[in-house]
Parts: sequence; structure tokens; C-alpha cells
Amino acid sequence: MLDWALDQNEHPVIILIPGNTVTDREADRDYSNIGRFKVEQQGEKVAILALGDFYQMGESLAAAVKEKLGFEPTLINPRFASTIDTELLEQLKEKHSLIVTLEDGILDGGFGQKIDAYYSTSDVKVKNYGLEKKFYDRYDPAKLLEELGMTNEAMVDDIRELL
Repeated sequence: MLDWALDQNEHPVIILIPGNTVTDREADRDYSNIGRFKVEQQGEKVAILALGDFYQMGESLAAAVKEKLGFEPTLINPRFASTIDTELLEQLKEKHSLIVTLEDGILDGGFGQKIDAYYSTSDVKVKNYGLEKKFYDRYDPAKLLEELGMTNEAMVDDIRELL
């Protein structure tokens, strides 16, 4: 993505430095579909949209849902926070009754709220996870996630309840 950001001049670009471990996944170098989300794992009932640094959390949550609830959810890497892939969101309505968003940013006015607004006139439920709108200074990330209900155990319980 950095190569693309340096080479292109049609769009503004923000580059976020990951705060978690580097994955062993192959870098995605296809930027022909800007604004399109990438389905990493096809499943049913629940779609997990895990943005940015929280993609690995999404992978972990998907595994926990499969283990604890007995079905494989869909896992999606949105790749872009500034736009939503309405074509894919529409397709998700066919086999999913719950959309879960994970974002390492403030919920108020964020990515999850865009997804929630898209589904507001449908029967699809949306559960957003992210940060409260306040200043965080010198905190333990694991403790903060626990306080926000963003552990696998807490999120699986929420998913079970919402289904």
C-alpha cells in the first residue's frame, strides 16, 4: 500500500503505522478496486468487519465464534475507512443477520457508524466496537479493551445475545 500511496496522485492518502504485531499474510498489492472491502473468510449469520490494526482481533474473534457458537462467521478486511462498499454490504443481507465492526478509533462518527447508518432501514443488526470519545493517555491497551468489552469472551457473549 505504501508503494501505491507514493506512486498515485489522484487521491489523498493517510498512512497509519500498525500498533500490533506484523502478520505473516502476503501484502495486498491490488489497488484496482479502491473503496472495495475484501472478504477474507466466507461464512454465515455474522459478518465481522475488522478495520486496520483490529484486523487481527477480527481473526481471533472469528475463531472464537466458530469454537463457542458452532458456525463460521464471515471475516472482512475493509481496507479503507473513508468509504463503504455498498455492493458488498447489500450482499451480506442474504446470509447474515448481524454485522460486527471493530475499529481502533473513536466510535462517534467513525467507520462503524457508517455501517450502522447503511443498515438502519433493514432487519440487519449492527454491533460496533471501538473507543469512546475521550483523550487516552498512558494506558494499558489490554486493560482498555477489556473495559470497552472488546475481549473475545465479551464479544462472543454479545453476539450470542444479539442472534
